[in-house]
Parts: sequence; structure tokens; C-alpha cells
Amino acid sequence: MDAIRWQEDHLLLLDQTKLPLVEEYIECWDHYVVARAIKILQVRGAPAIGAAAAFGVALAALNYQGDSAEEFEREVNQAIDDLAKTRPTAVNLFWALTRMKAFLESTRGSSIEDRQQAILAEAQALLAEDKAMNEQMGAYGQTLIPESAGVLTHCNAGALATGGFGTALGVIRAAHQAGKEISVFADETRPLLQGARLTAWELMKDGIPVTLITDSMAAYVMKQKLVDLVIVGADRITANGDVANKIGTYGLALLAKAHGIPFYVAAPVSTFDLSLQSGDEIPIEERDSEEVRTLGGTTTAPLEVPVYNPSFDVTPHQYVTAFITDRGIIQAPYLENLQKHMK
Repeated sequence: MDAIRWQEDHLLLLDQTKLPLVEEYIECWDHYVVARAIKILQVRGAPAIGAAAAFGVALAALNYQGDSAEEFEREVNQAIDDLAKTRPTAVNLFWALTRMKAFLESTRGSSIEDRQQAILAEAQALLAEDKAMNEQMGAYGQTLIPESAGVLTHCNAGALATGGFGTALGVIRAAHQAGKEISVFADETRPLLQGARLTAWELMKDGIPVTLITDSMAAYVMKQKLVDLVIVGADRITANGDVANKIGTYGLALLAKAHGIPFYVAAPVSTFDLSLQSGDEIPIEERDSEEVRTLGGTTTAPLEVPVYNPSFDVTPHQYVTAFITDRGIIQAPYLENLQKHMK
């Protein structure tokens, strides 16, 4: 099922807040609906956020009714600014918006109608490219997975979080398609249960064996030698190889190191932010306290207890065994090798 789909004259986003119980699409006719969907996690996952934002820009362009090139650019740029304010950590959002802004400028001199259609085509191309990158990433990454392996993953880095196929789950899918007998342990991923609600749902739909565990069970599962490798996605990767990903990822990296288990990060080139030297520079989003005080709308903690709710953490590069990208597998030293690959 596509998480993002263009349908004739508007955008459809699969509402991931209702999964796995309800499969329902949100109809987006303007960039405001797209921005809200990103903000409240109806669409989530770094690559998917970027692709959705690109279509938000296209909607702003298509909705312009005048004939002034200056006004057209002003309105589209305002949409870009609005979309940029939705979520701060995932760099793919800003990568996609920068690309759309540059493309908008490149269409100067053409008619308004031609510019509108060209901007829509650019958003469609971005989405298609993301899926192709994920498939290439899967082809590279599955070579790292043994013929019979237990794989632990965290949060959701599948087709729902991307333009299609997935990053971490894309590697798992590719291994399954190659005939490897793999089994997956999916962390439930508190507080919003992306692993329980989304990853388990995706893998079951694909017929890939999956077992759901709570986040706190990971160490015990590793100690029992049920896990041969950990593979996760990423929301931003800095020049030295530090990784921002869903809260709890850092803990898994430490556990993998302690148990001698490889820890892989799968991400397209759009997730690498070489303008930042280390993870200390990554802005970490903090979300509403109610996400922790409640579960499925039911209060599970004292109403007035203080809550600290960072949505992401940063895994230092020394805990990453290798990066799986659409350009190949990158190993340490990361400061040097990431620069080579990104060029």
C-alpha cells in the first residue's frame, strides 16, 4: 500500500495514526493539509516527509490562480516556509524543500501553467527516485544478512516511511526476496508504537516472519542469541557518522556493541547532512507530554507528572558497523569515507 499517492489533481496520504486498525487516506488539496499531516504524524518517516512536502509545494503552485510571476513565486515560497516549520530533525524535509525551491527558480521565464506542471513533475520525480534508491539500498544491504538470521529493528523504516520499499525494512525485504530465511524482532517503539502498529503490520502483509517485543526486551533477546544483526533507519546523519533516529536507537546500539552484534544504519543520500560535523549539532524535536502520559487515548500516568519526551536520540558513529546507502556500503573511517561517497 502506497503511503503517498498523487491522484489526478490532489495528493493522498495514508493516515498512519489510524494503522493498523483502519486503512484510510487523507485527501490533500493544499499545502496546509500536508503541513498538518506532517506535524501530527499522519505521514512520518524522514524520506516520506520529504516527498510529502515536495507535493505540498506542488499543490501551492497548482492552486495559484493569477498571472503574476512575482506573486506566484511569493506564494510558493510561502508554502515552502510553512512546510519547513513542521518538524525540525529529519533532514530529508529540508533537502526536498531546497530542491523544490531551486527548481522553482529554474522555471523562471516559462508561463505560469508550464511552471505549475513542471513543479508537479519534479515532485513526482522525487518520489520515484526515493523508491528507486530504496530498492538499490536493499540490493546492497541484503548481502550483509546471513542465509538464516534473526534481525532486530526499531521504529518503522519501511514503505510507510519512504517513497516505497523502505530503508531498513527495504534491506529486510530484499533479503526475504532473495530466499533468505530471516526472522524479525520488531521493537514496539514507545511512546507512539510505530514498531507495533506499523512495522509489524508491514512485515505481516509481506509474509515475513516477525515477532513483536517491548523496547525493554531487546537486551534479553540479544543475550539469548536470537539476534544476529540490528538494522535501523535514520532521520539525519552528520559528517562524522553520528546518527539521529527514533528515541531508543542509541540504547540498541549500546546493547549491540555489548553483545558483539553488528549494528547497521540504512539511509539514502538525502539523509546525510555533511554541513553538520557531529550529532551535537542536530536539533532534537520534543513532542507533547500527552504522548507519554496516555496510550491509545487512555491515561496511563498521573495527569500532572512532568514528562520529558524527545522524539529522537543520537547514536555516536563508533557504534555503527556500517551505513547501507543507495550508493553502496560505507564503513569507517566515516569522516573520510562519507565525503567520498557523497561526492
